[in-house]
Amino acid sequence: MKAETIFELLWEQYTGENPAAGQIHNLFVNAGERVVNDHVAFRTFDDPRVNIDVIARPFIEAGYQPAGDYHFEAKKLRARHYELPGSPESPRVFISELMLDQFSEELQNTIRELLDAVPQELLASPNLIFQGTIFTSVSHAVYMRLREESEYAAWMYAFGYRANHFTVSINYLQKFEGITEVNSFLKENCFELNSSGGEVKGTPEQLLEQSSTLADQVEVSFRDGIETIPGCYYEFAMRYPDAKGELFSGFIAGSADKIFESTDYR
Repeated sequence: MKAETIFELLWEQYTGENPAAGQIHNLFVNAGERVVNDHVAFRTFDDPRVNIDVIARPFIEAGYQPAGDYHFEAKKLRARHYELPGSPESPRVFISELMLDQFSEELQNTIRELLDAVPQELLASPNLIFQGTIFTSVSHAVYMRLREESEYAAWMYAFGYRANHFTVSINYLQKFEGITEVNSFLKENCFELNSSGGEVKGTPEQLLEQSSTLADQVEVSFRDGIETIPGCYYEFAMRYPDAKGELFSGFIAGSADKIFESTDYR
């Protein structure tokens, strides 16, 4: 599958279930902007059946290459990002995975038993990234137990394999002088921002500034009732040139750590 097709399908799914992202995208378009996607992010577990390498396969087949590795000690995550060489406007792909062996036996056993129940052909499918939750009959009680240890694990259980977020590249916007103006525009239009660590994560000196909305509140039909929980969010990124004059293309672990909290339960 071509990269363009992958992202079109991911965007359709993402905006279909998280309408605020589509509304924000349209606000920029209606303001006369061309919205370029900086990166798309995915979450997964470090189980070899669904780890970073597995989620990356369709992108590797579309020509993407690994471009950076990251570690989030507090969140107990590893991550890698991928880029499409020779295509600067193609979105980066950021994939993180939860390191299960750093959690309780209960959490490890819960996730592995859930994965054991998923057909192997689904786990091996290149369409896994579009499947949403792959666990049948998800339980709110299980979701809440997972959340006690890891918001990330709970989110994965409920929402699964989809774009966790898309990201507006502020560098391509013509009418906004940086991330502060973008944030003001969002708040003027009644969108709430993730303020963990401040509304702006990162600095020009670090060559990357990021902000994000708080996740849409989504109704999920658990087997023990319908509950409203945090779904996906929209991110905004401003990149700066390095000493060689080349635009920084990676990620800052300390900033991304706070961006992850856009889906925290509230």
